[in-house]
Amino acid sequence: MPQQKRLCRLSLAATVTLLMAGTALAGPENIEFPENYASTFVRYTTVDKPERDPPIVRFMYVNADALAAAQPNEPLPHGTIVVMEDHKAELANNGEPTHDASGRFIPTDEISNVFVQQKEQGWGEEYPEEKRNGEWEYAWFQPDGTRQDRSMDSCFECHQQVADQDFTFTTWPFVMHIKSE
Repeated sequence: MPQQKRLCRLSLAATVTLLMAGTALAGPENIEFPENYASTFVRYTTVDKPERDPPIVRFMYVNADALAAAQPNEPLPHGTIVVMEDHKAELANNGEPTHDASGRFIPTDEISNVFVQQKEQGWGEEYPEEKRNGEWEYAWFQPDGTRQDRSMDSCFECHQQVADQDFTFTTWPFVMHIKSE
């Protein structure tokens, strides 16, 4: 009988360990590449980045369900997914970015990186307070959806400066603009 109790305890411990292994609350592995985001999400702004070498153009997307549920002066809802798609800027013969009639960089079709910021209930609870960005997580992907195995610490550090905008540089202001009118 003692042998059966011991086996039962070991089995229970193994089951709990396996269940907990799949419930990480922190880390970029929580985020899946959002397939077809360019056709299913809302592209809400474009940002020129002249300080990058080479200069880039960022297309910003947000999932439509989160945008519909978002309210002005409120944190963005759980389930919000923001995609930042980097394109190389078209360069003139002198190496400077070319501009359209509005003075904006002209992007090439070449996508160099895809960054994803996602908010879910309880995410980030495992981070120390000085690092945590609410319930947001960050991940970096190749254009084909392959995950870049790199630290996302710089994302956490940079987004700290917009804690008052629910840790987003462009999404929260966009919601405020379109839903406060």
